[in-house]
Amino acid sequence: MELLSNSYFALFLIVALGFILGRIKILGLSLDVSAVIFVALVFGHFGIVIPKDFQYLGLVLFIFTIGIQAGPGFFESFKREGRQLASFATLLILIAAGITAAIIYVFNIDKNIAIGLFTGALTSTPGLASAIDITGSPLASIGYGVGYPFGVIGVILFIRFLPKMLRTSVKKSEENYHAKMKEEFPEIARKNFIVENDNVMGKSIGELRIRYMTKAVVSRVMHAGIAITPSSDTILHKGDVIKAVGTEEALNRVELLIGPFTEEEIPLDPNYDVKSVLVTNKDVVNKTIGQINLLHTYNATITRIRRSGINISPTPNSKLQFGDKLIIASSKANMEIVARTFGDDHKRLSDTDILPVSLGIILGVLVGKINIAIGSFNFSPGLTGGVLIVALVVSRLGKTGPILWTMSGAANQLLRQLGLIFFLASVGTSAGAEIIDTFRKYGYQLFLYGGAITLLPMIFSVIAGKWIFKMNLLSMLGAISGSMTSTPGLAAADSMTDTNAHSIAYATVYPVAMVLLIVMVQLISVLM
Repeated sequence: MELLSNSYFALFLIVALGFILGRIKILGLSLDVSAVIFVALVFGHFGIVIPKDFQYLGLVLFIFTIGIQAGPGFFESFKREGRQLASFATLLILIAAGITAAIIYVFNIDKNIAIGLFTGALTSTPGLASAIDITGSPLASIGYGVGYPFGVIGVILFIRFLPKMLRTSVKKSEENYHAKMKEEFPEIARKNFIVENDNVMGKSIGELRIRYMTKAVVSRVMHAGIAITPSSDTILHKGDVIKAVGTEEALNRVELLIGPFTEEEIPLDPNYDVKSVLVTNKDVVNKTIGQINLLHTYNATITRIRRSGINISPTPNSKLQFGDKLIIASSKANMEIVARTFGDDHKRLSDTDILPVSLGIILGVLVGKINIAIGSFNFSPGLTGGVLIVALVVSRLGKTGPILWTMSGAANQLLRQLGLIFFLASVGTSAGAEIIDTFRKYGYQLFLYGGAITLLPMIFSVIAGKWIFKMNLLSMLGAISGSMTSTPGLAAADSMTDTNAHSIAYATVYPVAMVLLIVMVQLISVLM
């Protein structure tokens, strides 16, 4: 059919059919966006191949947006769970390398083909580049071609069916993840207290250093029946009622410092306002609350920061990020000026600035080309690694001069989905074009070996992840796809949950897996 020779027509036909197939549920399971690659395999088998340019375009968009979303959480996760996730990735790669070495030894397979199988089964293009460089043999590429299709499909299917195999609900895992986040970022509450402690009477809020001592914010004070927005100079008197905002622990400290909890409400002064304000002004991004100094300038108080669905108790050292939602208490006269200080522009939040995306990807491509040589060991991050590293770093920075590296959730989701479907369609047709010919030429044994290198490490690692590391299912899904260096695997996990737990785990383990896989390629080549 002449229309199918048109790359654009074929691409979007594959995408459309993939989304239709992905919505079909069997036993409560569906492939979602991952179905695109299965449709693409069929098209590829019949000679319809989507140009590689779409694959690379989709890859960089998908990986860059994943890195931007996961960046801030990645660095925090590395502090908390980095060793556990790195251990998971190390275990998986070592098992895969061990199986490869066993296949060479037991079945007398050419080690160059086996090394190619190893890199293909773990879908690692940097690994293949290293294999070709160290072996100097085209057999590595053949092995990669045999192992790669099942490496792609096997990881997707394994991730999709893992919740059923473990009899673990994704919804329950999401609840556990949110509970853990609440433990690390406790809920912010508000309580009123009566000033009864003799040690605080007649002293100002600034003198008492209430925020420093308790980690709570005093948002309102009622003296002699009149409610005011406090400043650091506000004096506390016996019988005053204060409203404090903070975690339960912080509010308990307020009670010890100030006096007992009270049900008495502080009436709203008609000249007083509490408003939710969005941070959209580039000039305040990456600045601390102390640097902006609202309290003294406009007698306004930030009582809460909501970021990525989490409420954070503010401190003078809290750095603001683009898209933060601030709860601000201030006089009505000053509120408009305060809101303008932070931007509060909903339209700007939904706008997508393509310049940071372009610059980030350019930097990522350049970083990916850097070659690191340590003795006889050579390592290059490659396209995927370079783009991911840059995205993680710039999202952590948040802002460089006038350039904001952050993205709204809607913009990130759109670019990520677009990149993903381009990538899956192109990868699928390429694999489909070769899979039958490779099977005819080399027989089913090589496919079985490649399948073993793909599946067995995941199975053993999941056993360790569940019963030894006690990992949350969502983190395990990301750790599997990152350890297997599988972007399609990440895509499968991405369609299963609305949390970013899997993305953070993927971003944490991917660099570890990528470097270790290259090391294993060189060790197998030298030792076997």
